[in-house]
Amino acid sequence: MIIKPKVRGFICINAHPQGCAANVNEQIEYTKAQDSVDGGPKNVLVIGCSTGYGLASRITAAFGSGAKTLGLCFEKPPTERKTASAGYYNTAAFHAAAEKEDLYARTINGDAFSNEIKAQAIAAIKEDLGKVDLVVYSLASPRRTDPTTGETYNSVLKPIGEGYSAKNLNTDTMKIGEVTVEPASEEEIAHTVKVMGGEDWEMWMDALAEADVLADGAKTVAYTYLGDKLTWPIYGKATIGKAKEDLDRAASAISSHLSGKNVTATVAVLKALVTQASSAIPVMPLYMSILFKVMKEKGTHEGCIEQLQRLFTECLYSSSPRLDNDGRFRVDDKELDPATQAEVEAIWPQVTEENLMALTDYKTYNEDFLKLFGFGYDGVDYEAETSTLVDHNF
Repeated sequence: MIIKPKVRGFICINAHPQGCAANVNEQIEYTKAQDSVDGGPKNVLVIGCSTGYGLASRITAAFGSGAKTLGLCFEKPPTERKTASAGYYNTAAFHAAAEKEDLYARTINGDAFSNEIKAQAIAAIKEDLGKVDLVVYSLASPRRTDPTTGETYNSVLKPIGEGYSAKNLNTDTMKIGEVTVEPASEEEIAHTVKVMGGEDWEMWMDALAEADVLADGAKTVAYTYLGDKLTWPIYGKATIGKAKEDLDRAASAISSHLSGKNVTATVAVLKALVTQASSAIPVMPLYMSILFKVMKEKGTHEGCIEQLQRLFTECLYSSSPRLDNDGRFRVDDKELDPATQAEVEAIWPQVTEENLMALTDYKTYNEDFLKLFGFGYDGVDYEAETSTLVDHNF
């Protein structure tokens, strides 16, 4: 079939296999062009490995440090009539590239919140790796079923305390208007923390420690985003913010609980990028469109793979990592540069539907969104008949 993007709201419901492979290979080539990660990991578990920062983490570990990687994801395989999810094609492409360079790669496809997948991952580590020295926690899901109680929780994107109104770009209609979001209830706040907070990260680390598959001195990292003034009301000082605060709590708890094995847990703050999760958050599409323009003009714009290269070399495996007062790794330093944020804040009130393309870089935002699903890569013939099936399964 000829595969064209089918966009519904803030999600694309199909993906292009060759385009996804181009995405993966582009990131791999970037990583290989950098110096290898000095003192980098050797055996890595990536929980949430198939898209965005999780995929970039796996690529950086494997192709930047020669690490063996075990990845976990929850992706839809293809049929002859329907494409797979983008993450499935990304993972197939990663496996094909790793195989060419004789790099160990194994992926488990299933619900990483479940006890079953935790057990499968532990068995795979024991069988193939012995112990892991880096655990990357990069799950992004709107819901989670607690494996102990069986209760399912759903997260919400809402402010806390009072409603929030702000300028917003509707990427479906390309209209700019005001979006109003009502405040979350206490139950909604609690449920969002259950889904997006640190509880599952703790459960993973406890399970790995109990099974004795963590190397002495192992590191673990979970990702978050904080942003600045324009995004705080809907992101930082909101339900998502409460969940992210819980990541800080979990990092401290993990490091304390596993201090006997010298395990260190750290939250890493990364920059705003187009992901399947961020595109759903009000305000963020317009904010990122302005941010990308400003950062490109300053020569400071980065994508997932550039962010992860810096995380590994400047933070995780640096003798003098860049930490904030709360002990988090900071790789959002270029985004939060005061001059950059001042320019973004100055442009923000000026943007209208008529001048959107002139004052922002919505073009890059939209291109990045489509590239998440394998569309818009040079060298891919999007008019050609394409099989939905891929040769390399995992």
